[in-house]
Amino acid sequence: MKELIIKDPIEEYLSVSKYINWNDGSILSKAEEFKQKYTDEISLMKAIYEFVRDTIKHSWDVQDKRVTKSATEVLEQGVGICWAKANLLAALLRACGIPAGICYQRLTLGDVPETGFCIHALNAVYIKSLDRWIRLDARGNKAGVDASFDLEQERLAFTVHRDFGEEDYRIVYANPSDKLMKVLEESTDALDMYLNCLPDSI
Repeated sequence: MKELIIKDPIEEYLSVSKYINWNDGSILSKAEEFKQKYTDEISLMKAIYEFVRDTIKHSWDVQDKRVTKSATEVLEQGVGICWAKANLLAALLRACGIPAGICYQRLTLGDVPETGFCIHALNAVYIKSLDRWIRLDARGNKAGVDASFDLEQERLAFTVHRDFGEEDYRIVYANPSDKLMKVLEESTDALDMYLNCLPDSI
């Protein structure tokens, strides 16, 4: 497997931004809850990841029309598509001093290329004790999707089929794609957006 490409200086993966707004009180409070329970880096990281993966619902899975964008909106409303959930995971990790970024994949909407393509977001996180980055996919598990926290083998929500035209982009960005966030900003119905407005490039 190709190495991840760390696009920005490490401090950028701890920064505050419009969508990864980890300096907000609600994010800091939730992060503090995790820090009180988990004192070692890897257990803390795993707990935060599983919270976002399992507690924050994917909009399509629960057929929720609400559109969330920033980390605070996702945390407060408890729902979001993968782009939004990735913002929350990055924010909670950064609030705990753990560098985290955003990665993307180009996937088919259905099982074959004829269904069209969309961009899927996930996260990469730096493990200081191991001096390496790993990717985590907090999209949310369901039938056919099982993304686990595993330091030995990457376990993401989806397998990329390059023969279908799918792509696994290896770049780790400090902030989410402006193009994707613009789609969220302009949408008022997450389900309609999911069906009709998802771009197929970053």
